[in-house]
Amino acid sequence: MSLLKEFRDFAVRGNVVDLAVAVVIGGAFGKIVTSLVNDIIMPPIGLLVGGVDFSDLAITLKEAGIGEDGQAIAAVTMGYGAFVQVIIDFAIVAFAIFMIVKLINQLKRKEEKAQTPPTPTVNKTEVLLEEIRDLLKTNKTG
Repeated sequence: MSLLKEFRDFAVRGNVVDLAVAVVIGGAFGKIVTSLVNDIIMPPIGLLVGGVDFSDLAITLKEAGIGEDGQAIAAVTMGYGAFVQVIIDFAIVAFAIFMIVKLINQLKRKEEKAQTPPTPTVNKTEVLLEEIRDLLKTNKTG
């Protein structure tokens, strides 16, 4: 089997195509959630905590200065605000995905319930007729 044919068989296999679609949709969904977090959710949270923009929060480890040769030396900072922002983004994405999976599971349960055939009801007449039939069979053989 040639390498090209083997690759083609791999690439068109159902799981690979499904994964590719999931990655593309996930990327688009990530952009939506990022906009939701940055533009809708974070401004009120920043307002509640006194107008703080989380992405700007940082600890300065070393102040900016001018070196011996007259060159500017940038400050060394640890941007923990960006980390907080990423954690909030993750929590919102995880919650959104949880809600979507929950909705899909509910829809599947409703669909399965609708597809399940109703259990047949047996009336007393049918039961009696079956008993009579069985008794007649045993009497004929006995």
